Amino acid sequence: MLILGGGFGGVSTAHHLHRLLGAEVDITLVDRRTHFVMGFRKTMAVVGREPLETGMRPLEALASQGVRVVRGTIESIDAAAHAAVVDGQRIEADALVVALGADLVPGAIPGLAENAINVYSTDGVGPAADALASLQSGSLLIGIFGAPYKCPPAPYELAILCKDALNARGSSASITVFTPQPGSLPVLGQAGCDVIEGRLAGQGIGFRASTKIERVEAGRVVLAGGGLPLEDDIAFDVLFAVPPHRCPPVVVDAGLAQQGGWVKINPRTLETNHEDVYAIGDVTAVMMATGQPMPKAGAFADNEGRVVAERLAAKFQGKTSDAQFDGTGACFLETGSGEAMVVRGTFLAEPAPDIELTPPSKEHLEEKSVFERERLDAWFGTTR
Repeated sequence: MLILGGGFGGVSTAHHLHRLLGAEVDITLVDRRTHFVMGFRKTMAVVGREPLETGMRPLEALASQGVRVVRGTIESIDAAAHAAVVDGQRIEADALVVALGADLVPGAIPGLAENAINVYSTDGVGPAADALASLQSGSLLIGIFGAPYKCPPAPYELAILCKDALNARGSSASITVFTPQPGSLPVLGQAGCDVIEGRLAGQGIGFRASTKIERVEAGRVVLAGGGLPLEDDIAFDVLFAVPPHRCPPVVVDAGLAQQGGWVKINPRTLETNHEDVYAIGDVTAVMMATGQPMPKAGAFADNEGRVVAERLAAKFQGKTSDAQFDGTGACFLETGSGEAMVVRGTFLAEPAPDIELTPPSKEHLEEKSVFERERLDAWFGTTR
């Protein structure tokens, strides 16, 4: 069994395959990174609440579950042969799972890499924390530079927690968030967007929807269609960026996705058009009944990994599995004061997604902590 990617989807698949088959299956997981990182830990580190390392675990710890971890760069994928070339070495298997996530591409927006801090990258956490800590006045701009993007509530949670951090030390700096989408979280409909945007406004955070950027210059973002400085261009002292997301080129080159698109799969079985080749998580595009894409979030990849493992385990044992992915998942949005909202539901329900936005509560914040603890402990044990 060959798994490409050590994020939520890849690790979940490996864990559940070992749980179901034990030593009956050889599992190889490939990733260029040394550690798994719980995504929302980036925000916690930026605002100075807890270090990023709290939500990190070494991928090598998967060896305790019989998983061979290969660290390296995937140079090519041969989907038909269930194989990949990693740093010059060809690795073949009976089945292949592609869980390589979405690449962050700051270079897609002229000037973005030079004038912004990428808060979706672990490398950006330290600079972002330093910039926030030194911001006593002026403006912090949090920009979403493309859609879809991972963990849709995260930029709004970041804005709220940054505002709390600034208020706590008496900073007068302002915060504004912008998105290219027509609302904060379109998957929730207008009523849900109104709740989130109302909470931002209640905490003195500016919000701009349908804001598409042509380029970034020192101290300002230039709106698409602009040329000379315009009144509508947005000035900033510090810019935290959610860069455009793209399907990894190695996946496109393998013919699993078209340029500018994502891997198309059977949304219930996670199968690609190659036999015994599955794709899960952020590398895929799954459409809901509304015609909107299902959000990219770790909870979905986790559940997809379990479904793929159950289907593969059954096939390896000469059986047939009816395991299917129903789009169940949740994203958390901390609202300050020790509380959190949850966006959750069955996103592939018919004839329409069954999604709710819960009111904020301390119980939901604890639920977020439990979500993290349960997965890290199950997948990696107690090691750090």
